[in-house]
Amino acid sequence: MANTPSAKKAVSKIAARTQVNKARRSRVRTFIRKFNDALAGGDKASAETAFRNCEPEIMRAVSKGVLHKNTAARKVSRLVKRLKALSA
Repeated sequence: MANTPSAKKAVSKIAARTQVNKARRSRVRTFIRKFNDALAGGDKASAETAFRNCEPEIMRAVSKGVLHKNTAARKVSRLVKRLKALSA
């Protein structure tokens, strides 16, 4: 249990930041899920549109500190690979 006023404030700030980060991470997952659904549908145009929406969202999570840049690069790379496999 936090005893000092600064520790109590830190606890509340951490809780607030955790909520924001959870929401951002969830948003990224939602965009990836939409891309996967478009890919499963087999429609190249909708998959490309979903990817164009998904990639900036992943990079935004990196700039906000939610994802590590290498994790984001790996995710984007795998998405591009699957998108190219659809068009091949």
